[in-house]
Amino acid sequence: MDEKAFTLFDVYEFARTAHEGQIRKYTGEPYISHPFAVAESVADHVDDKVAIAAAVLHDTVEDTDVTLEEIAEKFGDRVAEYVWYLTKPPAFVGNRARRKLHDRNRLKEAPEIVRFIKVMDVWHNYHGIREHDAKFYETWREEVRDLLYIMDSLIIVKQFAGDDFAYNEFLPWFGDL
Repeated sequence: MDEKAFTLFDVYEFARTAHEGQIRKYTGEPYISHPFAVAESVADHVDDKVAIAAAVLHDTVEDTDVTLEEIAEKFGDRVAEYVWYLTKPPAFVGNRARRKLHDRNRLKEAPEIVRFIKVMDVWHNYHGIREHDAKFYETWREEVRDLLYIMDSLIIVKQFAGDDFAYNEFLPWFGDL
């Protein structure tokens, strides 16, 4: 795999520029606050520059004009691969249920660190959706529970964040879903 030399500052600036002008649906915050928060959650538990970079970039391909090829060129093939796993299937794949099935199947086969990034992504999205869109939350909740189950999320969380976090924070949260 082609590995590129990069700094996390370069990744943060690239993502910030790519998401410039976008806002979070429920809070009105700059959108970049979400990928930065996901990356911070990942960095709290792992010292893996590629994983942190992928966490920062996880929404760029689906929400901006950035391509996976551009990410590979700037940050290497492994970062691009991780972002590919984390990118939602496009609309032409089918209706929402079909896209979610495709997403679950892809993430089921993803490297363990990618599944951990996805758990942190869901974790960060949870409060905004639950607090601000109760009707959509019910649909989202079922989709997320299926996804977390298929990804062996408890095992993944234990592996990267440890037993304390898994049992004292993740499981109570998962039970609240």
